[in-house]
Amino acid sequence: MVRLASTATEPLMKSFKIYRWSPDTPDQKPEMKTYNVDLNKTGPMVLDALLKIKNEQDSTLTFRRSCREGICGSCAMNINGRNTLACLCRIDRDASKEEKIYPLPHMYVVRDLVPDLTLFYKQYKAIEPYLQRDSVPEDGRENLQSIEDRAKLDGMYECILCACCSTACPSYWWNQQEYLGPAVLMQAYRWMADSRDQATERRREKLENSMSLYRCHTIMNCARTCPKHLNPGLAIAKIKKEMSFA
Repeated sequence: MVRLASTATEPLMKSFKIYRWSPDTPDQKPEMKTYNVDLNKTGPMVLDALLKIKNEQDSTLTFRRSCREGICGSCAMNINGRNTLACLCRIDRDASKEEKIYPLPHMYVVRDLVPDLTLFYKQYKAIEPYLQRDSVPEDGRENLQSIEDRAKLDGMYECILCACCSTACPSYWWNQQEYLGPAVLMQAYRWMADSRDQATERRREKLENSMSLYRCHTIMNCARTCPKHLNPGLAIAKIKKEMSFA
């Protein structure tokens, strides 16, 4: 009788401590709830573990997710002290270390890992993030742009508005109602730097006050935490430079 070798692998159990709070029970304080996951039976990313927990252990666990490819920005959260995307964050396979997962910091929480981004999107809307022109091409076709001018937008148009940078910025924590924050300011400069846009002067005037732009103190948490490896601090510095010489 021939015995086949076993293909089963030993369980590799890891603890995930996840922030839990529900508006259905407002009198109960937020808590960190622990779930144990076999890493040999889940995908490599934190989002994989969260989905496994929700599907198999606790269906009430609430978080945002959509594309799973680092494009939509939905699954932004604070993982082990850093703002990032759960779909791009690899699980540390050292089972002796706990994974601690919180919602994005210094934001109102809707439920569990879901922050309230209402103000964030309102600020984004305020910068009018779309092409504005006073004239159209004579041939009625598209607005052309040179290769050199197009290259100026690299490092800004890739922003997915996940809010990781803004919620990592102390200036945004302190002055959230008035300071636009690194994500929105980088998008503002994306249009100011666009050679096809003709509203640069109006865009500068909107930022010409003591709070919208100048609360940035170049702490650079924004660049350190960006999951797309962008540099909002550099874009903010360019806005300040252009406005000082305008």
